[in-house]
Amino acid sequence: MLKIVIPTALLMPSALLLNHSILFPTMVGYSMLLSLLSLTLFNHPLILKISNATTYFSTDATSSPLIVLSCWLLPLMILASQNHLKTEPLNRKRSFLMTISALQLTLILTFTASNFILFYILFETTLIPTLIIITRWGNQAERLNAGLYFLFYTLTSSLPLLIAMLYLNNKYAHTSMELFFLNQPELASTSPNPMFWLASLLAFMVKLPLYGLHLWLPKAHVEAPIAGSMVLAAILLKLGGYGLIRILPMLNPHPSTLMFPIMVLALWGILMTSSICLRQTDLKALIAYSSVSHMGLVITAMMLQTPWGLTGAMTLMIAHGLSSSALFTLANTNYERTHTRTLLLVRGLQLALPLMSTWWLLINLTNMAMPPTINLVGELTIITALFNWSYPTIIITGTGTLMTAIYSLYMFLMTQRGIISTQFRLFSPTHTREHLILTLHLLPMLLLIFKPTLISGLFT
Repeated sequence: MLKIVIPTALLMPSALLLNHSILFPTMVGYSMLLSLLSLTLFNHPLILKISNATTYFSTDATSSPLIVLSCWLLPLMILASQNHLKTEPLNRKRSFLMTISALQLTLILTFTASNFILFYILFETTLIPTLIIITRWGNQAERLNAGLYFLFYTLTSSLPLLIAMLYLNNKYAHTSMELFFLNQPELASTSPNPMFWLASLLAFMVKLPLYGLHLWLPKAHVEAPIAGSMVLAAILLKLGGYGLIRILPMLNPHPSTLMFPIMVLALWGILMTSSICLRQTDLKALIAYSSVSHMGLVITAMMLQTPWGLTGAMTLMIAHGLSSSALFTLANTNYERTHTRTLLLVRGLQLALPLMSTWWLLINLTNMAMPPTINLVGELTIITALFNWSYPTIIITGTGTLMTAIYSLYMFLMTQRGIISTQFRLFSPTHTREHLILTLHLLPMLLLIFKPTLISGLFT
């Protein structure tokens, strides 16, 4: 694991010291080598599938797929930001690359932390570089407001989690995830206080986000630059899911007075956010709300605490990370040429950019979980687990799947079909760089079809 952490840390001085003529090629090449090196984490030789780096940092089958996803997205974020940074002075380019390298390092450390208090500290540390990316390199004047929403939602919900972690440390004299994992039968006999249960989960529910606690997400996504949107959709939302996977086994038995409202809210959120997507005018906001809808499925699956539910949640998190990041990349290619995100203003792009239209179709099909994509594996597993828990959930999940298909096709038709506006006749053609980014999003999704167990976690 250190062979990934140390080179990632060295990306920061590299961003500041490299010659400006080789800055972008070297950073992309270096981070691409890192992402290929991270694939070795899929090898788990031990019985428990836990690989310790130090006393406080370790990787296992739950954290490895998320670390690999983080490493895989770093070169893609640098490539996608190239056009955005073209007009910036050199010192700002350097500071941008240093900020996303710092974010990458904190994300890897967060996913590898094997101690709850250390995990909390690193979980909060990811907030700082993300906030800088949104507020400094965002597109619109609203970016400061979006940054404030993001900051205060995350900080307010995290304070109860800190108190819960300190209480755990006081009670058991340690906060080691591995020891809690090995002592599960002993922990399950102690019924948790409903307030402690809620305090432990609130921060992760906001991060995922649960419907009702999601208001920061569309704002942050819409105002963030392309790298910010990609990392938010693909990895930062998954921090909440990863935290839930780690902490929920300790909280058995779940108090039904709190568990059922959360389940109902998440299932209701799938329908509500899908409905919002159907009447959305802003392209990036539409993709952001579709993320909330998919994460509603993940929350319900995790609350069940069954092997099928957790396997489906883990698979869908990785699949959604790749497909939503690709959708934001596509939205950015449109924005760079038309300088608007309003769906009504940009029609008929298939005539101007025919190859990009193919990418729109393929990525939209993966987003709506068409067979044989890995998204389908995750969604079907979750829907089956929910059906075993309660039969009526099939109506809600089935309707949600149908609405996902409708808004995905709506997004495709609104952007690609129709008569192109006369003001958009002189488009710059698509670049090889953009096709490379989209290929590197779609390729892992296609390869994972052949071996989904790589990303299904410890639960199968």
